[in-house]
Amino acid sequence: MGEAATQGARRSSGRRWFATMREAASAELWPLPILFIIIAVVLGIVLPFIDRAVDSSLSPLFKSVLFAGGPGSARAVLSAVAGSLITATSLTFSLTIVALQLASSQASPRVLRTFLKNRTVQWTLAVFVGTFAYALTVLRTIEDGSVSVDPIVPRFAVTLASLLTLASVVMLVLFLAHLARQLRIETTIRQIFVEASSTITSVKSTMAEGYVKLPDWPPANRIELSLATRSGFIRSIDRSRLLAVAIDYDLVVSEVQTIGNHVVSRTPVIRWWLRDPLEHVGEEARETINPALSQAIDLAYECTASQDIGFGIRQLVDIAAKALSPGVNDPTTAVHTLGQLSAILGSIAELPIQATGLTDDDDRVRVIINPHSFTDLLDVAMTQPRRYGASDPGVVERLFRLLQEVGYRAQRPEQTEAVLQQIERLEASVAVENYDYVERERFAMVAEAARAATSDHRWL
Repeated sequence: MGEAATQGARRSSGRRWFATMREAASAELWPLPILFIIIAVVLGIVLPFIDRAVDSSLSPLFKSVLFAGGPGSARAVLSAVAGSLITATSLTFSLTIVALQLASSQASPRVLRTFLKNRTVQWTLAVFVGTFAYALTVLRTIEDGSVSVDPIVPRFAVTLASLLTLASVVMLVLFLAHLARQLRIETTIRQIFVEASSTITSVKSTMAEGYVKLPDWPPANRIELSLATRSGFIRSIDRSRLLAVAIDYDLVVSEVQTIGNHVVSRTPVIRWWLRDPLEHVGEEARETINPALSQAIDLAYECTASQDIGFGIRQLVDIAAKALSPGVNDPTTAVHTLGQLSAILGSIAELPIQATGLTDDDDRVRVIINPHSFTDLLDVAMTQPRRYGASDPGVVERLFRLLQEVGYRAQRPEQTEAVLQQIERLEASVAVENYDYVERERFAMVAEAARAATSDHRWL
C-alpha cells in the first residue's frame, strides 16, 4: 500500500468530508430559503436602477408586455403579492409540520430527517419567501410624481413580481401533490432505500480494500487512550488525520468504535501506542497526541447517512417494528419494509473486503480500522422483526425469503455462516408460536430454500 494508500486515504477523507457537509446542509430547511431571500433582495435593489436606465429606449411592443399601471397600481400589486405569499408560506409551513407529525407517528422519528431533506419542500419555501422579500424590496422604490418630478414605477421589477407570483402558485400546486405522495409509507421506505444505497456506493468508492497484516498488540501498560471530548454518534472518521498523526509521532493507532456508534464523553475512541517498544510516552507528548487524535472523530447529536451504511437499516427496522406493534398492527408495511432491507443487506454483502489497516510509505501499519460488520448489520435487521413478527405468517415467510435472498448474494464464508445462524434463530422463534401444520410445512419449505441459497456460491 505505502504512498498510494496514504494518498488514497487523503482523497477518501476529502470525499467523506464533502459528503458529511452535504448531508448536514441538505437536512436543514433554512439554507435554500435564506439564499433565495438574499438573491431576491439584491434583485429588488438592482432591477429598479436598470428600469430607469433602459425605460426610454424600449420599443412600444416590448412596453406593451410590461406592467403599465401607475404608482398606485404598482403598490397595490406588490402589496397583494407580499400579503398573499406570506399567507401561502404560513400554509406551507403548517402543512409541513403536520406531515412531520404524521411521519413520526406512522413510521419512525428517525425518518424526519429524510422528509426535511426533500428538495420539493425546500424549493417551495424558498420561492415563497424569496418572492415575498422581492416584493417588499421593490415596493420601497415606487415614488409618486410631482410638478417637477415624474413618477417612478419600475416596470421590469413589477412585471417580474407578477411572474414570480405565478411561479409560486405553480409551486404550491406541486407541493400539495408532492405532500400527498410523501405521506405514503411506501414513499418513505423507498427514499430510505435510495439514501442507503447512495451511502453504500459512497463508502465503496472511498474504502481501502484488501487484506492487511495487522501488528501484534503491545502489553496493556503501553496502550494509551484518547477520550471523546463530548457525547454523541460517530458521524465520520478522518482517517487521513489519524494516519498523519501516527506518522508524525511514530505511532500505531486503532479505532475503538465504528461509524454510527454512540460514544459517551470521556470514554475511549482511539487506542494508540508507540511503535518502538523501547520508547516511553511523556506527559507533554500525551497532551499533544490525544487532542490531535480525538479531533479526527466527528461526533453529532444524531445519526446520519453520510458514512454510516447501517443507518438506513436501523430506519427500516424502526418502521417494521412500529408496523408490528399492537397499536398499529400493519404487517403488510412490515413485509414491504423487509423487501427493502433485503436489497440493502445484499448490496452490503457484495461490498469488497475492507482493509483493516492503513500503512505508511514503508508499508508499516499505522492505523487499524474498525470496519462495518456484515454479521452485526444482519442481526440488527433481523432481531426486532423476528421477535415482533414471529406470530404473523406473512412476516415469518418474508423473513425466510430475506435470508434466502441475502444468502444467495453472500460473497464470503463468514457471511454465509451468519445467514445460517439467523435461519436457525428464526426457526426457534417460530417453533414456540401457535401455527397449524399447514403453516409449519410452508415455513419448513422456505427455510430449506434459504439454506439451499447459501450453498450456491462461486467461492465454494
